[in-house]
Amino acid sequence: MSQERVLNSDTLITSKTNLRGEIIYANDDFLKYSDYSIEEVLYKPHSLMRHPDMPRTVFKYLWNYIQEGKEIFAFVKNKTKFNDYYWVFANVTASLDVNDKVINYYSVRRKPKKEAVDTIEKIYKTLLKAEKDGGIKAGVEELQNIVKSHGMTYNQLMLALQK
Repeated sequence: MSQERVLNSDTLITSKTNLRGEIIYANDDFLKYSDYSIEEVLYKPHSLMRHPDMPRTVFKYLWNYIQEGKEIFAFVKNKTKFNDYYWVFANVTASLDVNDKVINYYSVRRKPKKEAVDTIEKIYKTLLKAEKDGGIKAGVEELQNIVKSHGMTYNQLMLALQK
């Protein structure tokens, strides 16, 4: 049975990936909570930590935003090396060169509010069902409907949940 690992309130999990989503930097908090060594994660896809409870829709949104050089916020359930899990509130941005060309991606993750996770788990179950029934397209449509029902943008909703 997998166990939840709750982040400390002062934890800042940071990592950097190249344009293919492979980890090129991970800080000590990243390694501590994921149970991986730096050698085990360097140049491996960040999806190594993807928990099966995470809708693909969320990652589609994430990639669409950051590939356009936009910042995005998301609640993510990560899987550890030993199949435990931990929730994070992630801020992901593109790193740009002097010509505003995206050169890599940077993410800072912190402890999410418990109430936010309770809400997001319900949303993610809805998205997973939509994906199962109609694929990623149905998941994206469902997420757009959820966001629209709150009268906010995606990022505004994520920030409101964490407030």
